[in-house]
Amino acid sequence: MATLEGRPVDRPAVSFYEIGGLKMDPSDPDPFNIYRDPSWRPLLALAEEQTDLIRMRSPVRAQSHQAWDAPQAASQGPRSEFLTTEQYLDQGCRMVRTTLRIAGRVMTSLTRRDPDVDTVWTVEHLLKSHEDVEAYLQLPDDAFAETIDVSPLIDEERRLGERGIVMVDTEDPLCAAATLFSMGDFTIVAMTQGNLFHQLLKKCARVIHHRTEVVARQFPGRLWRIYGPEFATEPCLPPHLFDEYVVRYTGPMVEAIRRTGGFARIHIHGRIRNVLDSVVRMGADAIDPIEPPTQGDVDLAFVRAKYGHALVLFGNLEIADVENAEPDQFEKIVRKTLADGTQGDGRGFVLMPSACPYGRTVSTRTLRNYETMIRCVEEL
Repeated sequence: MATLEGRPVDRPAVSFYEIGGLKMDPSDPDPFNIYRDPSWRPLLALAEEQTDLIRMRSPVRAQSHQAWDAPQAASQGPRSEFLTTEQYLDQGCRMVRTTLRIAGRVMTSLTRRDPDVDTVWTVEHLLKSHEDVEAYLQLPDDAFAETIDVSPLIDEERRLGERGIVMVDTEDPLCAAATLFSMGDFTIVAMTQGNLFHQLLKKCARVIHHRTEVVARQFPGRLWRIYGPEFATEPCLPPHLFDEYVVRYTGPMVEAIRRTGGFARIHIHGRIRNVLDSVVRMGADAIDPIEPPTQGDVDLAFVRAKYGHALVLFGNLEIADVENAEPDQFEKIVRKTLADGTQGDGRGFVLMPSACPYGRTVSTRTLRNYETMIRCVEEL
């Protein structure tokens, strides 16, 4: 919190992001839970015992926020009139098919969860045509009603005590809209059918803006992570559409969070150079993960010098380096990152990788590199 508030700290904060953030339970017997593997236990313990914990939690009861179990839309209540879901196994993979019936159309989506990879792949996206979007827009707002409950966040905060903080984790309207399409269809619609896409964004925004307002009032003064703005960055969309699709629809979320003393952290992978001015203008307090080239297109030292007065910087270690770099090489990367992230004046810096391993086993090299992050911070 001292980092977020721009107060002096004894050392830079260090976070392992999802490790220590998401619910990773090695005791859960689900065969799709990769964290059951013994190789994960030392890394999970390292995060719990030696990092500045940032628990990533959703205020929506239907979203589990377990790392290995992506939330699915619940086919209950008002949704059940339009949506049905079917879960089954196919060649050892967990498949979930969602069927939407509205305005005389039948639309389907399909996701796949492989047993040894902590990722849910969307094999088939729900919206595939202009007509599908028009039909989707006819869904009543009641079909998107959700149960908001901040009590689990308060309980988690109480359990953490001084060991860390709870961060409200939420998508923005752009994320909710873009993920209904394949990437190719999304970019075409967003660039060539702006009026239609704005209608979809407004529909998604109604429920997300309401949720943000309610949670910001009931759980004030906390850190939030807003994910989705990267859909409007290069090479997906040109920078001018970032203002149109992010500032316009994510900006009100930032305002609601800040009105109650909270901190809005914007999550954007990849190329951010040409949208940083818009992120600051939107009023954001922080940004992550500031990926170094070649995944990103801007150096941390540049971001610190030009935007560090406005933004707390979270990053800028690439997960590929955490997993693949030799320990001596990785230590040099960490020390340079710490120097670039803390030089001169600025609101603050949190040393953090861009993601976490998603395979069933953690290599000895990977564990050593995570240990190096802790050691380098402690030696400053």
